[in-house]
Amino acid sequence: MAAQLKPLKLYSHLGGPNPLKVAIILTELGVPFHQDLVDMSKLKQEPYITVNPNGRVPALEDPNTGVVVWESGACIEYLLDNYDKEHKLQYTSSPEKWDQAAWKYFQVSGQGPYFGQAVWFKVYHPEKNLTSAIDRYNGEIKRVLGVIDAHLAKTGKPYLVGDKVSFVDFMFVPWNHIAPFCLGEGSEAELEKTLPLMWAWRQRLEARESVKAAYAEIEKLKAEQGAGSH
Repeated sequence: MAAQLKPLKLYSHLGGPNPLKVAIILTELGVPFHQDLVDMSKLKQEPYITVNPNGRVPALEDPNTGVVVWESGACIEYLLDNYDKEHKLQYTSSPEKWDQAAWKYFQVSGQGPYFGQAVWFKVYHPEKNLTSAIDRYNGEIKRVLGVIDAHLAKTGKPYLVGDKVSFVDFMFVPWNHIAPFCLGEGSEAELEKTLPLMWAWRQRLEARESVKAAYAEIEKLKAEQGAGSH
C-alpha cells in the first residue's frame, strides 16, 4: 500500500507534543509522510490559517484524497478510517470500541490541556515562579497518571484497552514523555515507585520502533535547523 501512496504532509513544529501523536500513528501504519515545519510566528497568519483555522499544529494534508484535517485527534481518526483497514490499532466492536472512545477523549481533554498548562507556567509564562499555578497543573499531571495506573491495576492488562496496543495508548505518549520535565528533578524515580504500572506501560510504549523513530526524526530536524532540545 505504502509504495502506491503519495506522502502525506504533517504540519508540525519542533517543540510540540501533539504533532508527535500523529507521526507515531503514521509510522505504526506504515503510511509515508513528511513533516512541514511551520514557524511559530506564522501559525496565526495566512496561508497556514486556511489549513488550520485555530492556528496551531498539527494539521494533516493527504494528496491521495485531497483532504485536509486539523486537530490531532481528528487527524488520528482520519488515519484510522482511511489507512487502518485491517484494524491493527483499533477495536471496532463493543465494548472495546467505546472504551477506546473514552480514553481518546480523556487524552484530548484531560491530559493534553493540563500537561500543556504545566509546561506554559514552567517555561513560557511571563510571570516566573508562579507557584500556585505550577502546583495546580503538576498535581493534575500526577492525577492523570494515577488514573492510568489504577486502571491498569484493575484490568491486569498491559495496555489501556483489550489485550493489544491501540491508538489510544500512543495518543498519551508525547505528553507523558515530558511529564518528568514538568515535575522536576527526581520525579522519574518518584513516578516509577509510586505509579509502577503506569511507568511500565510508558516504558513499553517508548520502546516501540514507531515511537523511537518519531523522536529520532525530531532530533534530526532540530540538528538540521541548529536547534537544541531541552
